Amino acid sequence: MSTDYSAAADPRDLLGYLLKHATLRLTALTDAALEHLGIDSKDFGALRVLAHGEPASQLQVAQKLGVDRTTMVALLDELERKGIVVRRPDPADRRRNIVALTDQGRRTFDAAQAAYQDAENAFLVPVRPGAADQLRRTLQDLLER
Repeated sequence: MSTDYSAAADPRDLLGYLLKHATLRLTALTDAALEHLGIDSKDFGALRVLAHGEPASQLQVAQKLGVDRTTMVALLDELERKGIVVRRPDPADRRRNIVALTDQGRRTFDAAQAAYQDAENAFLVPVRPGAADQLRRTLQDLLER
């Protein structure tokens, strides 16, 4: 077995490496853009789900985001402590909590949406026009499998 340490072994040739490091860079940019609002990109994901849907249970939000229930509870605990979301028992099923944005949460989401978009646009500056949409569609296709 031969071990070739040439330029062909550059980790930037590996899709996993590229996806991971692109994600890390985008997360750093979006977290910095959202910091003045007291949230980060994980928080923004939850706010986005809540802002664009009917009242949702904690479990529904977690499923939509692809996170486990324990992680979701911790995230919502923090957002509730900040006055951004409120949890109330579901009148139809008292074992279930409904999560909703507060008025402050709606304002935070509106400001966060603009800040997130600015950070995403800055991340995509090196990409030629149209390529960002193609990248988004390709990644969506890969995740649907």
